[in-house]
Amino acid sequence: MIQISGMPFQPNGFNVGSIENEILQQMSNTRVLYSYSSSNELLFELNLRKNIIESAREMNNSQAEFTTFQYAYCNEAYWRRTSEGGFLLKSNVNPSDAILDIYQSSSQYAFECATACIIVFYHAVLKSIGKPLFNSLFQSLYLYSWHSDPDLGIYTYYGDHILPGDVVYFRNPDYNPTTSWYRGVNAVTMSAGTFFGHGVGIKSTQEMIEFLNKYRRAGSSQSAYLTRLVTNPSFKGLFAISTLQRGPLPKKQYKVCHHNKSSISFLHYLSYYHQQFNNKRL
Repeated sequence: MIQISGMPFQPNGFNVGSIENEILQQMSNTRVLYSYSSSNELLFELNLRKNIIESAREMNNSQAEFTTFQYAYCNEAYWRRTSEGGFLLKSNVNPSDAILDIYQSSSQYAFECATACIIVFYHAVLKSIGKPLFNSLFQSLYLYSWHSDPDLGIYTYYGDHILPGDVVYFRNPDYNPTTSWYRGVNAVTMSAGTFFGHGVGIKSTQEMIEFLNKYRRAGSSQSAYLTRLVTNPSFKGLFAISTLQRGPLPKKQYKVCHHNKSSISFLHYLSYYHQQFNNKRL
C-alpha cells in the first residue's frame, strides 16, 4: 500500500518505466505501508531502485571477480589496497571516477559479495544524483565489507515483503569450513523474481539455494535458505540531500570493522562492529 502525504495513492497512469512500474505494482499489492511526503520522493526511490538493479546487472556482466579479502585487488590508479583487503580512495581522485572505474576496468578488480553490494549502491546513487553532488558527499570512500559513508545511510531489518532493488541474504548455516566464503550470499533483488549475487550470477531463489547447498559440510542435510533480512541505502535521506543540493558538511565517518569474514550479512557485520568497539553507537 502506498501513501503520499498521508493519503492513499493509486499508481494508475503514473508515467514511469517498466522496472519502476513493476516496483509500484508490488508496493500497491501488499499490506506493507510505503509512505512518502510527496510524489517526487516516491519517484526518487523508484529511480534509485531501478538504478540498483541496473548496476547489479552491469556488475554481473562485468569481468570483476569474486574473491576473499586476502586475495582482493583493485586498480591502483584510483585506489590503494590496504593490508586487510579493502580499497581506499586515493586523495587525488574524484570519488565518481573511482566508482565508475570498477565497472569500466572491471578486469582489474576482485572482491567479495558484501563489498559488491556497497559498490552497487554507490554506483546506483551516482547515477541518481549526478557527479557533482556525489563527489561532494563521498570524499572518503573506503570499500571493505559493509563499511560505508554515513550519507549512504545503510540500514537493515527483518521484512515479510521484498521489492526489486532490496538486498537480501541467503544463509548457508552448515557451510563447509574449507569454503567458508559460501557461508551465504548477499543478493540484489532483481525483476521477475530473480537475484544477483556477486560470484554466483543472476538466479532464482531455488537456484541460489541449490548453489549454496553444494558447499555444505559433508553429510549435511541442513539446507541453505533465504532469510528475512532486507538491507537498503536510505532512500529518504538521499532524497532529502538531493533536494537540498547541499555542499559537504562536517560528518563523523564510521570506524572500520576489519573482520576478514567474507560473505556476511550487514546484521552480522554490525555484531562484529559492536563487539570490536565495545557496543558504542555507530
